[in-house]
Amino acid sequence: MAQPTSERISRQVEIDEEMRACIRDCQDCSAICLETVTHCLQRGGPHAEVSHIRTLLDCAEACQTAANFMLRGSDLHPRTCAVCSEACERCATSCEQFPDDEMMQRCAQMCRQCAASCRSMATRAIRA
Repeated sequence: MAQPTSERISRQVEIDEEMRACIRDCQDCSAICLETVTHCLQRGGPHAEVSHIRTLLDCAEACQTAANFMLRGSDLHPRTCAVCSEACERCATSCEQFPDDEMMQRCAQMCRQCAASCRSMATRAIRA
């Protein structure tokens, strides 16, 4: 039987070390994605294509949102982390299209790390 709404809302989420690491990954990923947007706009051409810039911004926003949900102990954090993981995977794939660009590869690497961390947070609620 489902918990009454007031009980679900009042449930406290504990911020443990795994969650703190995920929060850091999300914050770092958001920052590098925003830095990469500037890099891409300065480079122009394929780097500045609308779909690529949108993917970077989606990732940055999803990461910041997931971090914020975890920081305030929201019981909705597994859902935001699931979306964040997907956004990070898409962003990594988009950045990997530029194999000779060091900034793009650093961004892709951070996105993959954050995706794995968020995937773990998203599934942790199921394991509990």
